[in-house]
Amino acid sequence: MTLPLSILDLATVGSGESVGDGLHNSVALAQHAEKLGYRRVWYAEHHNMSTIASSATSVLIAHVASQTETIRLGAGGIMLPNHAPLTIAEQFGTLETLHPGRIDLGLGRAPGTDQNTVRALRRDPSSAESFPRDVQELQGFLGEQSIVSGVKATPGKGTHVPLYILGSSLFGAKLAAALGVPYSFASHFAPDSLEDAVAAYRREFQPSEQLAEPHVIAGANVLAADTAEQANADFQIVKRARLKLLAGRGRTFTDAEADAVLDSPQGKPIMNMVRYSAVGTADEVADYLDWFGKHADADELIVTHPAPTLENRLRSAELTARAAGLNPQ
Repeated sequence: MTLPLSILDLATVGSGESVGDGLHNSVALAQHAEKLGYRRVWYAEHHNMSTIASSATSVLIAHVASQTETIRLGAGGIMLPNHAPLTIAEQFGTLETLHPGRIDLGLGRAPGTDQNTVRALRRDPSSAESFPRDVQELQGFLGEQSIVSGVKATPGKGTHVPLYILGSSLFGAKLAAALGVPYSFASHFAPDSLEDAVAAYRREFQPSEQLAEPHVIAGANVLAADTAEQANADFQIVKRARLKLLAGRGRTFTDAEADAVLDSPQGKPIMNMVRYSAVGTADEVADYLDWFGKHADADELIVTHPAPTLENRLRSAELTARAAGLNPQ
């Protein structure tokens, strides 16, 4: 496989773990990824999810950056309608000032949570409509010339933190193309429009100061293990967890009940969410990612390693890096 490889880390809080455990595990994964030769690690803004600890995304990035040396770190992404563009410019301007050349800023327009939590965030339900304008404001604050008269981001101005548009639809693809920034497709959990969105982005891309040619990042799940049996066992646990998180609605499932739902018509949406998943030994994962990179017409792959234990996540990252031919430090 010849494509650069990056990691999306959801700062998972596993069964029997504390939130602190999840955050410490994220540091361990980033340090491991740095040694293995991954290009970057991104963290996603989610709220009111007991198994995801990356809600204060910029704070987590700052902590991980202080515990690593060279790997790029960033948001994959910040849900911009939850925030004022100036606030995000100041946060990421601070990060870039403290860790120059290592910070990325991926942006999405979804709330990253449920409607009750949207209200708790004081988010206006219509705020997503101003997303294109908000991205341009943010771009101005991080560049040399703010488009908001009399307002400058300090820190932020002149840092030129690279922006990425995240999405799972044609909207994000077309916006990224119009702005001339990289586009990252969330095919690791929302695969349906992958090919159409990437094609639209490449077709409509307009060069910019940030980017001369289109750059597509595509997401996939990876569960690599020493045996195919172990990898498939981990994948089944991941699918059960996804079912409980998204379809449980407060209900608890035994493993047998969860497996029965996953095998039924009601489980099809969950199975579709994880359609792009590389599961198996190192060689099997490498073959899958090679196919997926071509299928997605990607310039870079960003993978999640969602195995249920830190030990298995680290091993999955290691086997994948080795099979993909990454250059370890």
